Amino acid sequence: MDTEAGPAKSSWRLAAGQVIDGFRLDAHLHQGGMANLWAVTRLGSDDPMPLIMKVPRIKGGEDPTSIVGFEVEQMILPSISGVHVPKFIAKGDFTGQPFIVMERLSGDSLRKRFDDAPLPIDEVVRCGALIATALHDLHRQHVVHLDVKPSNIMFRKAPDGSRSDAVLVDFGLSRHDFLPDLLDEEFELPMGTGPYMSPEQVQFIRNDPRSDLFALGVLLYHLLTGERPFGAPTSVRGLRQRLYQDPLPPLAWRPDCPPWLQELVLRCLEVQPDKRHQSAAQLAFELQNPEQVVLTERAARRARSGRVQTLRRWFAALGAEPAERGNAAGQAARSPILLAAVDVANADPALLDAVRDTVQRLLHTEPGARLACLAVLKINRIGMDELLDKDGGSKHVGLLVQLKHWARPLLQDLEATRPEQAGRVTFHVLEAPDAATAIVDYARKNQVDHIVMGARSSGGLRRYLGSVSAEVVAQSDCTVTVVRSVLRGV
Repeated sequence: MDTEAGPAKSSWRLAAGQVIDGFRLDAHLHQGGMANLWAVTRLGSDDPMPLIMKVPRIKGGEDPTSIVGFEVEQMILPSISGVHVPKFIAKGDFTGQPFIVMERLSGDSLRKRFDDAPLPIDEVVRCGALIATALHDLHRQHVVHLDVKPSNIMFRKAPDGSRSDAVLVDFGLSRHDFLPDLLDEEFELPMGTGPYMSPEQVQFIRNDPRSDLFALGVLLYHLLTGERPFGAPTSVRGLRQRLYQDPLPPLAWRPDCPPWLQELVLRCLEVQPDKRHQSAAQLAFELQNPEQVVLTERAARRARSGRVQTLRRWFAALGAEPAERGNAAGQAARSPILLAAVDVANADPALLDAVRDTVQRLLHTEPGARLACLAVLKINRIGMDELLDKDGGSKHVGLLVQLKHWARPLLQDLEATRPEQAGRVTFHVLEAPDAATAIVDYARKNQVDHIVMGARSSGGLRRYLGSVSAEVVAQSDCTVTVVRSVLRGV
């Protein structure tokens, strides 16, 4: 669709002076790997707060995680508040121009200070306490950041200048206890930034707030020594080394490191979360009250563990894969999960309406249900894929837009009758050579209870698409309802 491809293409053709949903672009500030940042002004507003607009880079052919990550941030940022996160202002959907407008923080990120590491001990301790305090506030709001690194930490002065507060930014890899975890649902690789990922993230666990304490331990280690405790691995094999190989103690790099500080840093870097501080508040307290730190053998270490102990850890790590993934600790009992597999690119309008009507009826009979709307972008098993449409737009984004247009009447109904349920509707585009296998694998991975999908009702197309639904029915472990345009369930 030309009208739907246009917004996705425009995201890298923005210019100063352009107005988007009442926000004027004033100056381009930064171009990152996944997004552009613009200073903006809200027209007709007297609020003096400086604003920034984050716009995803959508030009076709990107890693789909960048698209999903932007949607994750759009979902999480409005749900959190306080001095330790930027204030959320507005957002725009992929059906138009995707963007997030938030408070613009003055000053630089912590990244610049890392160029000067090792830093004075008192500065390391002060930074650690501020960041731990910010993490505790975030965790109390049911969010695990999962990408704590220097470029995602900024500082701002209190209005009276009495103190500084750490501010956490960029929630594209984060997880909220009570919101769908889109990244875990759609992708099979560990998510995070290599040097800072916790062992449990490497093992696909994304719901433990102590993962953020591990990342903070990496930051403190680097600020203390000028070195990363686990290097900068770029492969899963390299990431897994932290499951059995401990870092060289800070005292080996820096003899003036206080034993109590080494104790805290190495405790943060423990493989098992149970051996770390059990909350960011506990860590912040001990950083500010070193006389309260109980010293163990960690405090005196000057070398890594020997080969025998490392080998034992390696064998233990072989069988350490978690039995469950993606369940937040303390979360209420799971509600039913409904999956609508929708061929929005090819099905006729009558069939699309029939599938939507069926889904709507099921949602009304299951008010606690979660709905995942899914489309499959077919790719080649061998050879290069054409990821752009004829107009130069991203096929992935185009399919996502069509899926959201299909669900719009459904969302309008839920917002009017069950607004809490509308917040549990999510959208997914999978790239796979076989649609049936992709649907079945998604359903199994995410413990879907009920699949609803359509099948055409005439000629060769019916035989072709019917084979997809027949494969799903045959292979799925859950209930499957196949809908035709005459609303007959099978």
